Amino acid sequence: MPSKVSCLYLLTVVCWASALWYLSLSRPSTSYVGQLSIPIRQKTKLTKNVTFSNIRTRPLNPHTFDFVINEPKKCETVAPFLVILISTTHKEFDARQAIRETWGDESTFGDGVRVLTLFLLGRNTDPVLNQMVEQESQIFHDVVVEDFIDSYHNLTLKTLMGMRWVATFCSKAQYVLKTDSDIFVNMENLVYNLLKPTSKPRRRYFTGYVINGGPIRDMRSKWYMPRDLYPEAKYPPFCSGTGYVFSADVAELIYKTSLHTRLLHLEDVYVGLCLRKLGIHPFQNSGFNHWKMAYSLCRYRRVVTVHQISPEEMHRIWNDMTSKKHLKC
Repeated sequence: MPSKVSCLYLLTVVCWASALWYLSLSRPSTSYVGQLSIPIRQKTKLTKNVTFSNIRTRPLNPHTFDFVINEPKKCETVAPFLVILISTTHKEFDARQAIRETWGDESTFGDGVRVLTLFLLGRNTDPVLNQMVEQESQIFHDVVVEDFIDSYHNLTLKTLMGMRWVATFCSKAQYVLKTDSDIFVNMENLVYNLLKPTSKPRRRYFTGYVINGGPIRDMRSKWYMPRDLYPEAKYPPFCSGTGYVFSADVAELIYKTSLHTRLLHLEDVYVGLCLRKLGIHPFQNSGFNHWKMAYSLCRYRRVVTVHQISPEEMHRIWNDMTSKKHLKC
């Protein structure tokens, strides 16, 4: 007989499919005006964290958002070796499920190397999608939501929410991976070759694909940066937001620094600004790819992340790599 969880999962899949079909046919696109009233679970009050109490000056960028979906007890029993923070949007259920069933599976390494996976979202302007994510959260308990509007220009807020969550609810973790829902992660390479569980945990550590560039002033560009927001000619070194890894102590440092750093909509650039203020230099790692790569078993064995991977590709790559571990390149 199917388990209760299996039934709930099947119901969620059906509901997601129905909701997305309905929205695509009959719901016009909307813009956010005013405050939304959305029937979701009661907000989780953030417990006081004494490590934040030494901020005495008035914040330039106060993070005044509340958790509307939270998993505050995920780290209570055992501190994880690695926390995975995945930036996602409401309609990407298939991507989230593919990650749960492949590289984001928390049971991949057993009890020896505990991994914790969380999906990060804001609040959608459509109440139906918010309710679907709430139902998904009740089944999988791996979703965290704050009450800012979920949009491309609020990606920085989403990442800061993840930093805040780690600092507040999982500060004893050793490392954190922040990535996106269209990324394939070679967990073997990440855990055993880069982070090395048997080695002494690093502090003030940050690595990924480091970019050295400057602001784009063309208003037609997706990455347009106005001079009044950022007048400098160069950005500090920053890691591509498609995937970067840092020691867990850096989460609190970045979150606290962000309170006194003018907000920018380019999330990876903004994190780089915070790192510069902290005196933390990101290390270049060629295993982090912020572009799409044609699949080959030997090529993917050498990387840490690959960009623009669909849910179907994620399953196919994962199954191939896990079933052919005995083959040599």
